Amino acid sequence: MAPKVLVSDKLSETAVQIFRDRGVEVDYLPDLGKDKDKLLEVIGQYDGLAIRSATKVTEKILAAATNLKVIGRAGIGVDNVDIPAASKKGVIVMNTPFGNSVTTAEHAIAMMFAVARQLPEASASTHEGKWEKNRFMGVEVFNKTLGVIGAGNIGGIVCDRALGLKMKVVAYDPFLSEERAKTMGVTKVELDELLARADFITLHVPMTEKTKNILSAEAIAKAKKGVRIINCARGGLIDEAALFDALKSGHVAGAALDVFAVEPATESPLFGLPNVVVTPHLGASTTEAQENVALQVAEQMSDYLLTGAVSNALNMPSVTAEEAAVMGPWVKLAGHLGAFVGQMTDEPVKAINILYDGVVTEMNLAALNCSAIAGIMQATNPDVNMVSAPVIAKERGVQIATTTQEKSGVFDGYIKLTVVTDQRERSIAGTVFSDGKPRFIQIKGINIDAEVGADMLYTTNKDVPGIIGTLGGTLGKNGVNIANFTLGRAKVGEDAIAILYLDQPLDEKVVAELQATGLFQQVKPLAFDVA
Repeated sequence: MAPKVLVSDKLSETAVQIFRDRGVEVDYLPDLGKDKDKLLEVIGQYDGLAIRSATKVTEKILAAATNLKVIGRAGIGVDNVDIPAASKKGVIVMNTPFGNSVTTAEHAIAMMFAVARQLPEASASTHEGKWEKNRFMGVEVFNKTLGVIGAGNIGGIVCDRALGLKMKVVAYDPFLSEERAKTMGVTKVELDELLARADFITLHVPMTEKTKNILSAEAIAKAKKGVRIINCARGGLIDEAALFDALKSGHVAGAALDVFAVEPATESPLFGLPNVVVTPHLGASTTEAQENVALQVAEQMSDYLLTGAVSNALNMPSVTAEEAAVMGPWVKLAGHLGAFVGQMTDEPVKAINILYDGVVTEMNLAALNCSAIAGIMQATNPDVNMVSAPVIAKERGVQIATTTQEKSGVFDGYIKLTVVTDQRERSIAGTVFSDGKPRFIQIKGINIDAEVGADMLYTTNKDVPGIIGTLGGTLGKNGVNIANFTLGRAKVGEDAIAILYLDQPLDEKVVAELQATGLFQQVKPLAFDVA
């Protein structure tokens, strides 16, 4: 059955057609996002939800979204999506961070010119029939210093455009390396130095607890007298009351704001000030940008629903279509390893240690980690998936450790998973053979070669004669067929294990009968999702 997507906000017809051309069923209901009750009523039918900013994806909506696998936001901001709730629900949240980058950067540059040359006021005055040439005395941007707070994708484009205008550019960004700054042609500085040096300041950071009011009253006071401030990123990055005071005092010569702490911004003390340029969140509002983000979100959602490729996800590691094809068997293996130790572990898990060896170390380990953790968690919560598992593990205080090493054995690569509880450590290793099928290759330090089936039986015992006969005889007597049978032992006469691939689930009566023989320390039926 083809996956089904709801488009609940206005997207271009071209984007909607992309879904159809890719084989995804789509319902285009662009006004539905504004009707939360109707959205709540129908959301359970859909595998994907494509939105802009009008649709509010709340915890309540997510609770009703019983089939939802992915939410795609055409644009950068996801303030209208409850990402923690989506992650717990196992729903991937994607955005399109690059589709409107040029448009937003260009708007910031335009706003800088507008406040430097008082263009809106001059335009309004001239429209009124005035000719106030001497009233509107602006400043050049040539040879001025632009302070860029946040030198990521959009900020980087602004830096490039500013350098083209022959400005000097200083950038504050904790994640900007000296090498990257040198390549960009900017000077990396701390925030206080940027404030002291910049003639213009432009912000290009997301809204987080760390960046909220990054231009506070204290920060603005440290800024160079006569500075002009531009914000086309997110409302709340500037203390608007402090900015008002600084504008009135003349410490800040002008401001250009496209975003506000509360939107829609229908009133503000900043409105009406002659040295303030304001626009209604137009950063991404160009024909090209709106089309680009719509097309991107349609492609990204289709890729995920049809091939498992994940791109620009906010709560899941990205996996390309090529990676998904190569990694598919290894992702399944990681899940099987997790499912084994999860089903074998009754007590709370304290830590999960994952070792990657050989060729697997070159793969997307974050995605493999998610699969392994999900396999463990599904033993007690079948609804957990690769998206929600890391969130649940973190909430429970489970420590996750990842180690890699060069090829160290006969296999080109393998994964070893160890779970730590207060009582014990339990480990299992596996690999993928050339046939693409996952295999268990070691349990409890004992080497084996076991194919993974939907229904399996795991036993432990002392290495004594009669084990094979007892297992075969008991299962045969009860009509249980064995598809594959693997034995392993540490040393002669010491610990031994058996793992059997069965053609059907094992009845509790058969388990009890095996336990009653007194030969086995443990008899554990296991189930694996091998679809």
